[in-house]
Amino acid sequence: MRFSKGILVVTVTVSLIAGLSGCASSLIGEHPGTDRVSQADANQVGGCQSKGTIIVSVLAKVGFIIRDAVDVEANLYQMARNDAVDAGADTIVAGESPEFGKRTFKMYKCRP
Repeated sequence: MRFSKGILVVTVTVSLIAGLSGCASSLIGEHPGTDRVSQADANQVGGCQSKGTIIVSVLAKVGFIIRDAVDVEANLYQMARNDAVDAGADTIVAGESPEFGKRTFKMYKCRP
């Protein structure tokens, strides 16, 4: 059986894109201390010290393949926890998501 160059290129390209979209979740590292960062609702942080607001974004699309929403959200929350640790915060509150793959978070210091 003989393959044409076009079929081979398409096969390799699709395989590469599918592989990269699956691996994208593991590309975001976990900073030490992120296991102590809590997620809360806005009504639960009234007595906490604000540590700022961040906007995080992750890869939501690889080529023409749109990543799974659960994986994208997990990546957004991991990045927010990483940033919270860097800012000295221990709690994050998810805000708006202006587009798929992007979300605003508020960071707070709630525990002594």
